[in-house]
Amino acid sequence: MAEVKVTYDKSVNAAYVYFTEPHVRVNSARMYPCDPVGVDGVINLDFDEQVRLIGIEVLAASSKLPEYLLQSAERLDTEGA
Repeated sequence: MAEVKVTYDKSVNAAYVYFTEPHVRVNSARMYPCDPVGVDGVINLDFDEQVRLIGIEVLAASSKLPEYLLQSAERLDTEGA
């Protein structure tokens, strides 16, 4: 099973789900913001230069993602460090 890297910053309640190789840094060439009506949050899709999805940023993450995922995510805030 493939492992997906997830980071979480509780201080701003934002998570990022990476769809790239764990040891490869890929820059985002395009970002597509999604602000679906009735979801009460913003989800940003990041694409590389070949228009492949490389990651998803989830704002208001604690109300959009399962708690187990946020607990196991790499923490970017000082509380989780």
